[in-house]
Amino acid sequence: MSPSRTPLRRREPTRRDRGHLTILDAMDDENLFAPHFDNAESWVAWRAFLAVLFGFPLDEQQREVFRQCTGRQHSNSEGYQEAWMVIGRRGGKSFVLALIAVFLACFKDWQQYLGPGERGTIMIVAADRKQARVIMRYCKGLLASVPMLAQLIQRDRDGVSDISLDLSNRVTLEVHTASYRTTRGYTIVAALLDELAFWPTDDSSEPDREVINAIRPGMINVPGSMLLCASSPYARRGALFDAHQRHYGQDSDVLIWKADTRTMNPSVPQAIIDRAYEDDPASASAEYGAQFRADVESFISRDAIAACVSVNVRERPPLPNMAYRAFIDPSGGRSDSMTVAIAHRDGKVSVIDAIREIRPPFSPESAVGEFAQLLKNYRVNRIQGDRYGGEWPVEQFRKHGIAYEAAPRPKSDLYRDLLPLVNSKLVDLVDHPKLVNQLASLERRTARGGRDSIDHAPGAHDDIANAVSGAVGAISGIGAFDFEFWHDDRAWSGGAPSSDELLWFLRARG
Repeated sequence: MSPSRTPLRRREPTRRDRGHLTILDAMDDENLFAPHFDNAESWVAWRAFLAVLFGFPLDEQQREVFRQCTGRQHSNSEGYQEAWMVIGRRGGKSFVLALIAVFLACFKDWQQYLGPGERGTIMIVAADRKQARVIMRYCKGLLASVPMLAQLIQRDRDGVSDISLDLSNRVTLEVHTASYRTTRGYTIVAALLDELAFWPTDDSSEPDREVINAIRPGMINVPGSMLLCASSPYARRGALFDAHQRHYGQDSDVLIWKADTRTMNPSVPQAIIDRAYEDDPASASAEYGAQFRADVESFISRDAIAACVSVNVRERPPLPNMAYRAFIDPSGGRSDSMTVAIAHRDGKVSVIDAIREIRPPFSPESAVGEFAQLLKNYRVNRIQGDRYGGEWPVEQFRKHGIAYEAAPRPKSDLYRDLLPLVNSKLVDLVDHPKLVNQLASLERRTARGGRDSIDHAPGAHDDIANAVSGAVGAISGIGAFDFEFWHDDRAWSGGAPSSDELLWFLRARG
């Protein structure tokens, strides 16, 4: 479904029309940005893009680049207020976005559109602040390299982490994460959306379309404001793919510029790209060839997952005479969370009882101790877990009297087995929004040999989803003659069970 678009006002005439400095002039001026663009051949395609974006006349070479990168025959002489750049990795898109941001911030007067005490915001948005700071640092570098522009810096708020920069002309450059909650309420003179293909899509609680729809109203009363979205492509879904499908090659007021890495940046060695294609053609065609991947698709629908959630049930207390199983996704405590999920069987349904997540940074030993106490509450003394970490989780859990066994199958197989259970509503999940988001964000990829794999998207996490799928797999795998279970708060295993024990076990198994 296409995102709804709030109509934006028609952009003002370009500066060239008014006889003022243009962005191309600024690139050629030795007192401004020329030192950063000394290799003219490397910037031919980007100069064509900027000429098209700002509505400047094109020479023959630029017209050829325009036709190649847009699939169109004619550009809009008034320029574009909205542009989507589908560009291969290392193509230079972040630096060009920074150039546009600095030009709009310094060489255009926005104060006529601002109320008393109001500031115009150039919003730099990415999946997280670390990524958004790449463009912000380019902006600071461009400003600092020109003494005249450096004088405009009024306040460098939180300069250490490169979050926000106030200029004396009432313009603020500011970093934001991709959230429809935190991008509202601003007067936006430009919004730069970086690596949009790797933002959460409709399977997230904060999909990319909602973020864009939250930004658009902030631009309505600012003639000449720009929405610029740039990314290397990924899966055939989300706002970037939707915009490409709707506007590429069409006569539209939305510009789609699609180009491989070397078209935009010929300085990237061809040998590196050739090696990438040899290693993984599907990945390289997206990363460097700017082609949306056909080998990646969503794995489980959010609606199917939501149908398995017991609303407002955060955790189920341990019950007497109930056999529980658990699965651990361990972590060294630096980057990934450490998670555990506990489950039992109710007839044919696998029921998730408890989930715990400890986010980094943390002490692995302390995390094991906390999880061990939870496991003892559910009378679990043997667990399965991810193969991560070799022997350290085995040794640490052994200290607490818990046997840790590496999972016999990889998590991709666990996810594959979970799918029919979710679709058949044979899983009862606790109400845990992060679990739902991680499951809904899983992707199925087709490897070079034709084998499918299921994993999280690049930059995402699946620690909780992995623990839950492992717990479901463990509890679903109890065979009809596997008599290991807990009874009267004590472990019993092997030998011939009594009739009472056998009846209890069969009743617990349904």
